[in-house]
Amino acid sequence: MNIHETYIKRCLEISKNGLGNTRPNPMVGSVIVHNNKIIGEGYTSAYGGNHAEVNAINSVLNKDVLKEATIYVTLEPCSHYGKTPPCSDLIIKHNIPNIVIGCIDDNEKVAGKGIKKLKEAGCHVTVGVLEKECKTHHKRFFTFHNKKRPYIILKWAETNNGFIAPKTKNEQKPVWITNSYSRQLVHKWRTEEQAILVGTNTVLQDNPTLNVRDWTGKNPTRLVIDKDEKLPKKLNIFNAEAETIVFSKNNIDFSKNIGLQICNALYNMEINSVIIEGGAKTLQTFIDDNLWDEARVFIGPTTFLDGIKAPKLKGTLISEEKIESDRLNIYIND
Repeated sequence: MNIHETYIKRCLEISKNGLGNTRPNPMVGSVIVHNNKIIGEGYTSAYGGNHAEVNAINSVLNKDVLKEATIYVTLEPCSHYGKTPPCSDLIIKHNIPNIVIGCIDDNEKVAGKGIKKLKEAGCHVTVGVLEKECKTHHKRFFTFHNKKRPYIILKWAETNNGFIAPKTKNEQKPVWITNSYSRQLVHKWRTEEQAILVGTNTVLQDNPTLNVRDWTGKNPTRLVIDKDEKLPKKLNIFNAEAETIVFSKNNIDFSKNIGLQICNALYNMEINSVIIEGGAKTLQTFIDDNLWDEARVFIGPTTFLDGIKAPKLKGTLISEEKIESDRLNIYIND
C-alpha cells in the first residue's frame, strides 16, 4: 500500500462516523497531511452542517502550513452552493497545493467541476486512489443519483431448512429464528438506513415496532405496503416513535410495477436508502423486479416442520460469518 492509499484508507475509516446522519449528503472523510504527519481530520457533519473538507481544515491549528500540505478526501470536493459553500473554494482560499481524491462525484451538480476548478487554480490533483473502495463506501449516494432510487438492502432470517416463518401461530408477535446478537445487529443496521419497509401481512402477523430499541441511534422512517388500508391504527407501527408512510391504492397503482412506483416515490422524497424486512412476498417482489442492491440473510439453527418458504435470489455471495449459533450471508446484486 503506497502513502496515498494509506491516507485515503484513513479517510474511509473516519467517514463512517457520519453513517446514518449525513443523508442525503454522502458520508465523506478527509485528512490533511504536512511533512508526512496528519495535522487535520474531518468527516461530514449531520445534514446542513459542514462538509468533511471544512471540518478537516477547521481542525488544523496552524493554518499557515496548509499552503505546504496535502488534503485527502474520499469523494471529489463540491463546486456548487447548497446548504454550505463549495469545498473546492475553501481549499483554494487556503492555498492547499495538493489534493488526492478517492473517486469522482458523478452527481451532475459536481461531475468533475470541482476537480476542474482546483486545477484551474493551480492545484495538483490526483484522482482514483482506492477508487473501488471509495465507490463502494459511497454506494447509497451513487445509487440514489445514478439510478434515481434508494439503495435497497433486503434482510431476512430463515431456518436451517429454508423457512422464513411458520404457516400459523397463536400470538401476534414475531417467532424468532435468530439469536439476540443477530437481532441487535439488525437494530444497528436500522440506524444506518433512512427507511425500513414491510408488507401488510408482516404487520398483521407480528405487530412490529420497527425501531432501534436494541441500539442507540435514529429510528428509520417506516414504510408499509397496505393496498386497502386495512391495518388498524392501534398497531405499533403507527405509534409516535417514527414517521410512517403507507403505500395504498390511494397513492400507487397495484396493477403496475409496485416496487418501481415505491422507488420513484422514495426518490422524490429524497430517501436514499431503505432496508426491506419482509415478508416473503414483499421481498420476492423487489427481487423479481431486480430492485435490490444487497441482501443480508441470517440462517438460524431453528427448524420448522412446515412454513412460508424464504425468498429466492440470484446474487454474488461476498461475505459469510458466524454470529454465535447463527450464520450471516451477505450477497450483492450483479
